[in-house]
Amino acid sequence: MSNTEPESQAAASIDPSTDPVRIKRAKIAKWTLIANRVGYLFVALAMALFFMAFAFGFTSVMATLVIISLVIGCVLLAPSIILGYAVKAADRDDRERGL
Repeated sequence: MSNTEPESQAAASIDPSTDPVRIKRAKIAKWTLIANRVGYLFVALAMALFFMAFAFGFTSVMATLVIISLVIGCVLLAPSIILGYAVKAADRDDRERGL
């Protein structure tokens, strides 16, 4: 018999609250949630500004505000959605492996 534990026992003995990978993953999940909320807020602001401009008349200022808020929303949402799915997939993979 060897002195090393099998991989399944070694992985099972790791405490999830002190696992550095899970701690980092939780931080990433927190920041992606914040970025999602702020990103969707900027998209909603762009829509509201667009309809206000549509109702009261388009000016260059309103068009600029719509474009800026839409770009900020997209810049925040694109990576946060991808990272959010990555964190969920990693968590699901850990659960399926029994870690």
